[in-house]
Amino acid sequence: MTEQDRVTVNDPRGPVNNGVGPQYVFYGVGADWMIRKGVESLRIVHEDRRRLADRFVSPLGYRVAADRLKKPGSVVLLEAPPGSGRRAAAIMLLHGLGEDGDADENGVRFEELPVTDKDEESLAPGEGDRFLLDLSGIGDEEAYAKAQRRLAVRRSQVQEAGGHMVVVLPSGMEHVHGPDLEPHTVALGRPRGIAVVTRHLRMDRMVFRSADLRSADLQRLYDRSPMRELARLAGLVRSARDSGRFGTDFAGWLDQAMHAVTDRAGEVGQQIATVRTAPERALLLTTAVFEEARADIVYEAWHGLMRTVRHEEEATSELARTDFGERLAALGIERDPDGRLRFQRLAYADAVRTYFWANFPGVRDDLRDWIDHAAALRGLTTDDRMNVVARFAERSLAVGRPDHLLDLVVRWANRATGASCDPRAVAALELGLSHERFGGWFRRRMYECARSGPLSDGLVRVLTAACVQSLGATHPDQAMVRLHYLAVRRGEAAREAREALLHLASSDRRLYRLLIDRLRDRTRGEPPGPEPHLHLLTELLGSGRTPDPPPWPDLFLGWQTIFSQQPTEFWNPLVSSWLNAVASDRSREMALRVMVRATHGRTAALHRLYAIACEWAGSTRHPPRAAAAALFWQHIDHAQYARTEHAGAGPRTTEEAR
Repeated sequence: MTEQDRVTVNDPRGPVNNGVGPQYVFYGVGADWMIRKGVESLRIVHEDRRRLADRFVSPLGYRVAADRLKKPGSVVLLEAPPGSGRRAAAIMLLHGLGEDGDADENGVRFEELPVTDKDEESLAPGEGDRFLLDLSGIGDEEAYAKAQRRLAVRRSQVQEAGGHMVVVLPSGMEHVHGPDLEPHTVALGRPRGIAVVTRHLRMDRMVFRSADLRSADLQRLYDRSPMRELARLAGLVRSARDSGRFGTDFAGWLDQAMHAVTDRAGEVGQQIATVRTAPERALLLTTAVFEEARADIVYEAWHGLMRTVRHEEEATSELARTDFGERLAALGIERDPDGRLRFQRLAYADAVRTYFWANFPGVRDDLRDWIDHAAALRGLTTDDRMNVVARFAERSLAVGRPDHLLDLVVRWANRATGASCDPRAVAALELGLSHERFGGWFRRRMYECARSGPLSDGLVRVLTAACVQSLGATHPDQAMVRLHYLAVRRGEAAREAREALLHLASSDRRLYRLLIDRLRDRTRGEPPGPEPHLHLLTELLGSGRTPDPPPWPDLFLGWQTIFSQQPTEFWNPLVSSWLNAVASDRSREMALRVMVRATHGRTAALHRLYAIACEWAGSTRHPPRAAAAALFWQHIDHAQYARTEHAGAGPRTTEEAR
């Protein structure tokens, strides 16, 4: 079992990550790219879960939890020590209930619930829906008490709806567990470490003997290391094999991986103690951040770092100084035949980055400013650029500085020109959103930003892309809320956000219903006024945006709101779209009846519908259009007749209203 990040695979023939740690594939940022060492991910989309299932080793107590979870309306709370793979176990328990997405026309939800988000929508679970609530990051009793109160509400909703929920409880908080939690709690043990490593190696098609994994040093790792570290060990073995630089046998690859796991931090510390000058230390760090980039790029980035930290250039000519190649060799950095730089030792760059961010806190602001400009150096490939972003994100989040990453998102987004969307900003924001500890922090900042004052088009586009590519998969309700705030702004970028919002809602019947309700509420006058929300609602309720089969009760409520308000010019495209739909598909005739009923017999509204139908039908002799218009007029006549009958007057037809 492992809490290692999961991977989203788009094409099995795509680029391969030969580095250590988890893999990520980002869409919409140019070429697909992989991140060598991971930032903890919250993504639990189907492809991720399938990959995790291939590498999962169940712990003691897992079967008890799985049996309890089978019953509709069940809630299981997991109690397990940190590093035991408790989050992965929670995901696999829900995944083990069966395939989702094809259960019925609505699909089955598989979502992670926010822990503290202020803008959280109502849960509204359905039968068979599955939810993960990870409370393991809570560290104080007051926050846990609030979380337990929210948990009680959610648990009741899931139980009543016949859904399933797994909750990961925080460690060290057993003394403040509410007594009502005990009947639902299952304690998980630690899985066998050797089984975890073996499963990962086999999934990487590694050839080895069981005796190769039974050394005393390995046993210590099996007994003490977190599951993510055991997964990383297996990934390092794969990296050693795939690099072609560390021999051709499993024993040699494993030896390199063991050194990387156990010795690298100490080796870096020893090297830093002997490398005392700013240029050499800067070159060491630059290579660690830009590893696998071309030497000329690393050289340029190196000088950029020295300027950023205000190091004075040497007064002598460059020809009189130690040459670049000699400096590299002295630091254990080699240049491959393609001119790209890398450290001679496996995973050394990871350890160098970790050391500098941990031990030089006073230069973190400078490192942010350096990356801001260095990630734009000419000559960097897309993969180079995204690797730099990912490595900076990994370290900033590891030392608790998510604000540094968000600063770069805003800077890069605001500098975008024309209709472009900066891929570095999108990637950086997605890394923040997918982080286990800071994902909620980034979601809150997105919410505040989307609701704030003026935004650049570049930032609107980045926020939209993150909602579509990341948040829409993990927290679709929250993606919808943020897109809504972006969509009611002015400008071309807001129009793109509007299209993204409508597409997201139209692809899911539950989200479609939620957005209709949300827009109906906003048309009652919430700033920036009802008109932008009414315009959105009109677009959403057109025939081209409606799920199939159409949800007539939801459409009725939405049309009722539109037909009760001005301006009536919004009505024309909406009504015409449904007349077109009926003319081409008679199974949608119900739309005409429901639309008329949504007017509640108001004479002015019925006259307006009649006029729109007349204009739409025109003088065409096209039989389907004529038939659709005639049927619509018939429904309008019936509604008018019913209204006048109720009022005690004689019947009045639409012919009299011409």
